Amino acid sequence: MAVMDPGELSPEQLQLTRDDVGAPLPSGGDMRSSGSLSRQLLGVFAENKLAIVGAVVVVLMILLCYIGPDFYHTNQTSTQQALLYSSQNSPPGAQYPLGTDSNGFDILGRIMYGGQTSLEIGFAAAGIATVIGVIWGAVSGFFGGVVDAVMMRIVDVFLALPGIYLLLTLTVIFRSSEELLILVIGFTAWLVPARLVRGETLTLRVREYVQAVRVMGGRGSRVVARHIVPNAIGTIIVNATFQVADAILILAALGFLGLGVPAPKTDWGSMLSNGVNYVTTGYWWEIYPVAGAIVLVVVSLNFIGDALRDALEVRLQRR
Repeated sequence: MAVMDPGELSPEQLQLTRDDVGAPLPSGGDMRSSGSLSRQLLGVFAENKLAIVGAVVVVLMILLCYIGPDFYHTNQTSTQQALLYSSQNSPPGAQYPLGTDSNGFDILGRIMYGGQTSLEIGFAAAGIATVIGVIWGAVSGFFGGVVDAVMMRIVDVFLALPGIYLLLTLTVIFRSSEELLILVIGFTAWLVPARLVRGETLTLRVREYVQAVRVMGGRGSRVVARHIVPNAIGTIIVNATFQVADAILILAALGFLGLGVPAPKTDWGSMLSNGVNYVTTGYWWEIYPVAGAIVLVVVSLNFIGDALRDALEVRLQRR
Protein backbone atom coordinates (compact mmCIF):
# COMPACT_ATOMS: atom_id res chain seq x y z
CA MET A 1 0.00 0.00 0.00
CA ALA A 2 1.52 3.34 -1.06
CA VAL A 3 1.90 6.04 1.56
CA MET A 4 0.59 9.46 0.52
CA ASP A 5 3.11 12.24 0.35
CA PRO A 6 2.33 14.91 3.02
CA GLY A 7 2.76 17.55 0.27
CA GLU A 8 -0.34 16.23 -1.49
CA LEU A 9 -2.59 16.89 1.51
CA SER A 10 -4.63 20.03 2.01
CA PRO A 11 -3.90 22.18 5.11
CA GLU A 12 -7.08 20.91 6.78
CA GLN A 13 -6.22 17.25 6.08
CA LEU A 14 -2.63 17.79 7.21
CA GLN A 15 -3.74 19.35 10.51
CA LEU A 16 -6.24 16.53 11.12
CA THR A 17 -3.61 13.88 10.45
CA ARG A 18 -1.14 15.60 12.77
CA ASP A 19 -3.74 15.68 15.50
CA ASP A 20 -4.19 11.94 15.07
CA VAL A 21 -0.49 11.34 15.70
CA GLY A 22 -0.96 11.93 19.43
CA ALA A 23 -3.77 9.45 19.79
CA PRO A 24 -3.45 5.64 19.78
CA LEU A 25 -4.77 4.15 16.57
CA PRO A 26 -6.70 0.87 16.67
CA SER A 27 -5.11 -2.14 15.01
CA GLY A 28 -6.90 -3.54 11.97
CA GLY A 29 -9.59 -0.89 12.04
CA ASP A 30 -11.45 -2.56 14.88
CA MET A 31 -13.92 0.05 16.14
CA ARG A 32 -15.82 -2.01 18.68
CA SER A 33 -16.54 -0.44 22.03
CA SER A 34 -14.29 -1.24 24.97
CA GLY A 35 -17.27 -2.60 26.88
CA SER A 36 -18.10 -5.10 24.16
CA LEU A 37 -14.45 -6.16 23.91
CA SER A 38 -14.18 -6.58 27.68
CA ARG A 39 -17.26 -8.79 27.76
CA GLN A 40 -15.85 -10.88 24.94
CA LEU A 41 -12.52 -11.30 26.68
CA LEU A 42 -14.21 -12.27 29.94
CA GLY A 43 -16.41 -14.72 28.05
CA VAL A 44 -13.43 -16.43 26.45
CA PHE A 45 -11.58 -16.50 29.76
CA ALA A 46 -14.61 -17.98 31.54
CA GLU A 47 -14.76 -20.82 29.01
CA ASN A 48 -11.54 -22.17 30.51
CA LYS A 49 -12.71 -23.86 33.71
CA LEU A 50 -9.16 -24.61 34.84
CA ALA A 51 -8.36 -20.90 34.66
CA ILE A 52 -11.38 -20.08 36.83
CA VAL A 53 -10.23 -22.65 39.39
CA GLY A 54 -6.70 -21.24 39.17
CA ALA A 55 -7.92 -17.69 39.76
CA VAL A 56 -9.90 -18.84 42.79
CA VAL A 57 -6.87 -20.68 44.18
CA VAL A 58 -4.60 -17.64 43.75
CA VAL A 59 -7.12 -15.31 45.38
CA LEU A 60 -7.65 -17.72 48.28
CA MET A 61 -3.90 -18.11 48.75
CA ILE A 62 -3.44 -14.34 48.85
CA LEU A 63 -6.23 -14.02 51.39
CA LEU A 64 -4.76 -16.86 53.45
CA CYS A 65 -1.31 -15.29 53.53
CA TYR A 66 -2.32 -11.69 54.20
CA ILE A 67 -5.62 -11.93 56.09
CA GLY A 68 -5.20 -15.35 57.68
CA PRO A 69 -2.64 -14.16 60.29
CA ASP A 70 -5.24 -11.70 61.60
CA PHE A 71 -7.43 -14.65 62.63
CA TYR A 72 -4.85 -17.39 63.20
CA HIS A 73 -2.26 -15.88 65.55
CA THR A 74 1.12 -17.58 65.73
CA ASN A 75 4.67 -16.61 66.58
CA GLN A 76 6.91 -16.70 63.52
CA THR A 77 9.87 -14.55 64.56
CA SER A 78 11.31 -15.84 67.84
CA THR A 79 12.66 -19.39 68.01
CA GLN A 80 13.03 -19.25 71.78
CA GLN A 81 9.43 -18.22 72.26
CA ALA A 82 8.25 -20.88 69.82
CA LEU A 83 10.09 -23.63 71.68
CA LEU A 84 8.80 -22.28 74.99
CA TYR A 85 5.13 -22.72 74.06
CA SER A 86 5.28 -25.61 71.58
CA SER A 87 7.27 -28.76 70.94
CA GLN A 88 9.49 -29.61 68.00
CA ASN A 89 8.19 -31.66 65.08
CA SER A 90 4.71 -32.10 66.53
CA PRO A 91 2.38 -33.95 64.14
CA PRO A 92 -0.84 -32.32 62.87
CA GLY A 93 -3.55 -32.16 65.50
CA ALA A 94 -6.23 -30.01 67.04
CA GLN A 95 -3.75 -27.46 68.38
CA TYR A 96 -1.54 -27.40 65.31
CA PRO A 97 -3.54 -28.23 62.14
CA LEU A 98 -0.37 -28.81 60.10
CA GLY A 99 2.01 -29.62 62.94
CA THR A 100 5.19 -27.79 63.95
CA ASP A 101 8.68 -27.74 62.48
CA SER A 102 12.10 -28.40 64.01
CA ASN A 103 12.14 -24.92 65.57
CA GLY A 104 8.70 -25.23 67.11
CA PHE A 105 7.04 -22.89 64.62
CA ASP A 106 3.44 -23.62 63.66
CA ILE A 107 3.65 -24.78 60.03
CA LEU A 108 0.28 -23.35 58.98
CA GLY A 109 1.31 -19.95 60.32
CA ARG A 110 4.71 -20.43 58.74
CA ILE A 111 3.13 -21.04 55.33
CA MET A 112 1.19 -17.78 55.71
CA TYR A 113 4.29 -15.89 56.81
CA GLY A 114 6.53 -17.38 54.12
CA GLY A 115 3.80 -16.98 51.52
CA GLN A 116 3.81 -13.22 51.99
CA THR A 117 7.51 -13.12 51.14
CA SER A 118 7.21 -15.53 48.19
CA LEU A 119 4.24 -13.71 46.64
CA GLU A 120 5.74 -10.27 47.13
CA ILE A 121 9.07 -11.26 45.58
CA GLY A 122 7.29 -13.15 42.79
CA PHE A 123 5.06 -10.26 41.73
CA ALA A 124 7.72 -7.58 42.21
CA ALA A 125 10.41 -9.49 40.30
CA ALA A 126 7.94 -10.27 37.50
CA GLY A 127 7.07 -6.57 37.29
CA ILE A 128 10.73 -5.58 36.96
CA ALA A 129 11.40 -8.29 34.36
CA THR A 130 8.35 -7.27 32.34
CA VAL A 131 9.15 -3.54 32.33
CA ILE A 132 12.78 -4.08 31.30
CA GLY A 133 11.87 -6.71 28.73
CA VAL A 134 9.12 -4.60 27.15
CA ILE A 135 11.31 -1.51 26.82
CA TRP A 136 14.30 -3.47 25.52
CA GLY A 137 12.31 -5.55 23.05
CA ALA A 138 10.20 -2.67 21.74
CA VAL A 139 13.19 -0.39 21.14
CA SER A 140 15.18 -3.18 19.50
CA GLY A 141 12.38 -4.28 17.20
CA PHE A 142 11.23 -0.78 16.26
CA PHE A 143 14.59 0.72 15.26
CA GLY A 144 16.00 -2.49 13.75
CA GLY A 145 19.28 -2.54 11.87
CA VAL A 146 22.45 -2.19 13.91
CA VAL A 147 20.50 -1.27 17.06
CA ASP A 148 18.48 -4.46 16.86
CA ALA A 149 21.54 -6.59 16.11
CA VAL A 150 23.55 -5.25 19.06
CA MET A 151 20.68 -5.39 21.56
CA MET A 152 19.67 -8.93 20.59
CA ARG A 153 23.28 -10.18 20.76
CA ILE A 154 23.38 -8.91 24.33
CA VAL A 155 20.22 -10.89 25.05
CA ASP A 156 21.73 -13.98 23.40
CA VAL A 157 24.85 -13.70 25.56
CA PHE A 158 22.82 -13.63 28.77
CA LEU A 159 20.58 -16.45 27.56
CA ALA A 160 23.69 -18.56 26.92
CA LEU A 161 24.70 -18.24 30.58
CA PRO A 162 23.13 -20.79 32.95
CA GLY A 163 20.60 -18.73 34.86
CA ILE A 164 20.90 -20.63 38.12
CA TYR A 165 24.69 -20.07 38.23
CA LEU A 166 24.25 -16.37 37.67
CA LEU A 167 21.65 -16.23 40.44
CA LEU A 168 23.86 -18.19 42.82
CA THR A 169 26.83 -15.93 42.08
CA LEU A 170 24.91 -12.73 42.71
CA THR A 171 23.26 -13.96 45.91
CA VAL A 172 26.61 -15.18 47.26
CA ILE A 173 28.50 -11.97 46.42
CA PHE A 174 25.89 -9.66 47.92
CA ARG A 175 24.21 -9.98 51.29
CA SER A 176 20.90 -11.74 50.81
CA SER A 177 17.77 -9.71 51.46
CA GLU A 178 14.24 -9.49 50.11
CA GLU A 179 15.11 -6.43 48.04
CA LEU A 180 18.20 -8.10 46.58
CA LEU A 181 16.24 -11.22 45.61
CA ILE A 182 13.65 -9.07 43.83
CA LEU A 183 16.36 -7.27 41.85
CA VAL A 184 18.38 -10.41 41.11
CA ILE A 185 15.39 -12.44 39.90
CA GLY A 186 13.93 -9.49 38.00
CA PHE A 187 17.19 -8.56 36.23
CA THR A 188 17.79 -12.17 35.16
CA ALA A 189 14.24 -12.87 33.94
CA TRP A 190 13.75 -10.01 31.44
CA LEU A 191 15.34 -11.85 28.52
CA VAL A 192 12.30 -13.89 27.48
CA PRO A 193 9.82 -10.97 27.46
CA ALA A 194 12.39 -8.93 25.54
CA ARG A 195 12.49 -11.48 22.72
CA LEU A 196 8.71 -11.85 22.68
CA VAL A 197 8.04 -8.12 22.55
CA ARG A 198 10.73 -7.67 19.91
CA GLY A 199 8.95 -10.24 17.72
CA GLU A 200 5.63 -8.46 18.17
CA THR A 201 7.25 -5.11 17.39
CA LEU A 202 8.73 -6.40 14.13
CA THR A 203 5.18 -7.23 13.05
CA LEU A 204 3.53 -4.06 14.32
CA ARG A 205 6.04 -1.54 12.94
CA VAL A 206 5.04 -2.32 9.33
CA ARG A 207 1.32 -1.78 9.95
CA GLU A 208 -0.35 1.06 8.08
CA TYR A 209 -1.26 3.09 11.15
CA VAL A 210 2.33 3.00 12.45
CA GLN A 211 3.68 3.98 9.03
CA ALA A 212 1.20 6.86 8.88
CA VAL A 213 2.34 8.18 12.26
CA ARG A 214 6.00 8.00 11.21
CA VAL A 215 5.29 9.80 7.90
CA MET A 216 3.55 12.61 9.78
CA GLY A 217 6.62 13.18 11.93
CA GLY A 218 5.79 11.13 15.02
CA ARG A 219 8.88 10.58 17.16
CA GLY A 220 10.15 7.03 17.63
CA SER A 221 9.65 7.12 21.41
CA ARG A 222 6.05 8.30 20.94
CA VAL A 223 5.32 5.59 18.37
CA VAL A 224 6.72 2.90 20.67
CA ALA A 225 4.89 4.15 23.77
CA ARG A 226 1.54 5.02 22.15
CA HIS A 227 1.17 2.46 19.38
CA ILE A 228 3.63 -0.44 19.59
CA VAL A 229 3.40 -1.32 23.29
CA PRO A 230 -0.42 -0.91 23.61
CA ASN A 231 -0.97 -3.20 20.63
CA ALA A 232 1.39 -5.81 22.10
CA ILE A 233 -0.37 -5.74 25.47
CA GLY A 234 -1.80 -9.23 25.02
CA THR A 235 1.62 -10.83 24.74
CA ILE A 236 2.92 -8.68 27.60
CA ILE A 237 0.12 -9.60 30.03
CA VAL A 238 0.29 -13.31 29.28
CA ASN A 239 4.06 -13.41 29.69
CA ALA A 240 3.84 -11.39 32.92
CA THR A 241 1.56 -14.08 34.38
CA PHE A 242 4.11 -16.76 33.57
CA GLN A 243 6.87 -14.52 34.93
CA VAL A 244 5.20 -14.48 38.36
CA ALA A 245 5.06 -18.28 38.41
CA ASP A 246 8.68 -18.54 37.28
CA ALA A 247 9.84 -16.03 39.90
CA ILE A 248 8.14 -18.00 42.68
CA LEU A 249 9.82 -21.17 41.44
CA ILE A 250 13.22 -19.46 41.22
CA LEU A 251 12.84 -18.12 44.76
CA ALA A 252 11.85 -21.59 45.93
CA ALA A 253 15.00 -23.02 44.30
CA LEU A 254 17.21 -20.39 45.92
CA GLY A 255 15.55 -20.94 49.28
CA PHE A 256 15.98 -24.70 48.89
CA LEU A 257 19.71 -24.09 48.35
CA GLY A 258 19.87 -21.97 51.49
CA LEU A 259 20.01 -18.62 49.68
CA GLY A 260 16.51 -17.39 50.47
CA VAL A 261 15.55 -14.47 52.67
CA PRO A 262 17.54 -14.26 55.92
CA ALA A 263 16.01 -15.19 59.27
CA PRO A 264 13.74 -14.40 61.01
CA LYS A 265 11.91 -14.05 57.70
CA THR A 266 11.27 -17.12 55.60
CA ASP A 267 9.91 -18.17 52.23
CA TRP A 268 8.41 -21.36 50.89
CA GLY A 269 11.72 -22.56 49.45
CA SER A 270 13.52 -22.13 52.76
CA MET A 271 10.74 -24.02 54.53
CA LEU A 272 11.06 -26.85 52.03
CA SER A 273 14.82 -26.91 52.51
CA ASN A 274 14.42 -27.25 56.28
CA GLY A 275 11.80 -29.96 55.88
CA VAL A 276 13.96 -32.09 53.60
CA ASN A 277 16.42 -32.55 56.46
CA TYR A 278 13.78 -34.61 58.23
CA VAL A 279 12.45 -36.57 55.28
CA THR A 280 14.01 -39.82 56.55
CA THR A 281 12.44 -39.43 59.99
CA GLY A 282 8.85 -39.52 58.74
CA TYR A 283 8.00 -35.87 59.47
CA TRP A 284 6.01 -35.53 56.26
CA TRP A 285 4.10 -32.48 57.47
CA GLU A 286 7.28 -30.41 57.15
CA ILE A 287 7.42 -31.07 53.40
CA TYR A 288 4.06 -31.75 51.79
CA PRO A 289 2.01 -28.72 52.96
CA VAL A 290 4.53 -26.14 51.77
CA ALA A 291 5.31 -28.13 48.61
CA GLY A 292 1.57 -28.27 47.92
CA ALA A 293 1.30 -24.50 48.33
CA ILE A 294 4.09 -23.93 45.80
CA VAL A 295 2.60 -26.35 43.28
CA LEU A 296 -0.92 -24.96 43.65
CA VAL A 297 0.10 -21.34 43.11
CA VAL A 298 2.45 -22.03 40.20
CA VAL A 299 0.05 -24.34 38.36
CA SER A 300 -2.85 -21.95 38.96
CA LEU A 301 -0.86 -19.04 37.50
CA ASN A 302 -0.02 -21.16 34.47
CA PHE A 303 -3.72 -21.96 33.96
CA ILE A 304 -4.53 -18.25 34.18
CA GLY A 305 -1.80 -17.44 31.67
CA ASP A 306 -3.12 -20.03 29.21
CA ALA A 307 -6.63 -18.60 29.45
CA LEU A 308 -5.41 -15.03 29.04
CA ARG A 309 -3.47 -16.06 25.96
CA ASP A 310 -6.66 -17.44 24.43
CA ALA A 311 -8.74 -14.44 25.47
CA LEU A 312 -6.29 -11.89 24.09
CA GLU A 313 -5.55 -13.78 20.90
CA VAL A 314 -6.58 -11.74 17.87
CA ARG A 315 -8.59 -14.50 16.21
CA LEU A 316 -10.77 -14.88 19.28
CA GLN A 317 -11.32 -11.11 19.55
CA ARG A 318 -12.81 -11.14 16.04
CA ARG A 319 -15.18 -14.10 16.57
